[in-house]
Amino acid sequence: MTTSSSFTPKSLTAPEYVCAVFGPTDNVAILVRNRRLGHTLQRITTAEIIATCEFQAALLEQNRAGADVFVGMNPVKDGAYNRTKQSLKEIRHVYLDIDRNGDQAMELIRTSLDVPTPNFVLNTSPGKYQVVWRIEGANLQQAEALLHGMANHFGGDFAATDAARVLRLPGFANHKLAFEFVVQVVQASDAVYSLRNFNLPDASLEAPRRLSGSYGSHRPSGHRSQSERDWAYAKRALARGDDPEVVIQRIADYRADEKPNPEYYARLTVVKAQAQLPQEPANRLELPESAYETQPPPTR
Repeated sequence: MTTSSSFTPKSLTAPEYVCAVFGPTDNVAILVRNRRLGHTLQRITTAEIIATCEFQAALLEQNRAGADVFVGMNPVKDGAYNRTKQSLKEIRHVYLDIDRNGDQAMELIRTSLDVPTPNFVLNTSPGKYQVVWRIEGANLQQAEALLHGMANHFGGDFAATDAARVLRLPGFANHKLAFEFVVQVVQASDAVYSLRNFNLPDASLEAPRRLSGSYGSHRPSGHRSQSERDWAYAKRALARGDDPEVVIQRIADYRADEKPNPEYYARLTVVKAQAQLPQEPANRLELPESAYETQPPPTR
């Protein structure tokens, strides 16, 4: 692992992290998800605004109410209203989400000659980490090949190999745990890397995704799976004229922690819903959809 001898590692607050990761005018996606209530909120605004006391206070209020707070790791284009690969302005970061054997994986990263010193290491819960490198000169395909390769090489979560992925924002509690754990971050380098700094075997870059698990086939009679609910929501939203890309992003955000590739799953669901929508009867059962709807958190 290459290191910068002139940089002294330091802990960062949430505003400091946002300012270190992005430029002031970068458009950044903030995602707030309350699993208990089934609510997901997304706001795209500038890093400068996210770092303000007012915006941080609004996020803290949501976090104290039980929501987890995430940030997109690559900036989006001016005027973009969703967080998809097509809306990314450029590739600014690659990352690893290490949710198993975390301490062992971090030691491998620290001693590896195949990757440079991470720019940021987030401790998201005991023994679990998110590791971020700042890069330049990589396109979407190259970045995602590198994301796959690192996940395969170091045992990372293959669900976090999407360039539009959100990671946790430090300084806020992780509510997936039975106890309170505030996410912490250490900046270990201020270097900007290129693909030449990563020396992973070619085989790793072509490694297939792991599956997060299989679904059981036995369900109580009349039970609707979440996939069936996603399907029903997509058809209903399209029928009333919602933008398909917005519908895709809502489903992908809602299923981000459950699907290996939530955007692919959401897009497939919407494409199939579009194909069958004209054949559906006009009188369809309406289901609650508040879990999918995205409204920006207040900045004041």
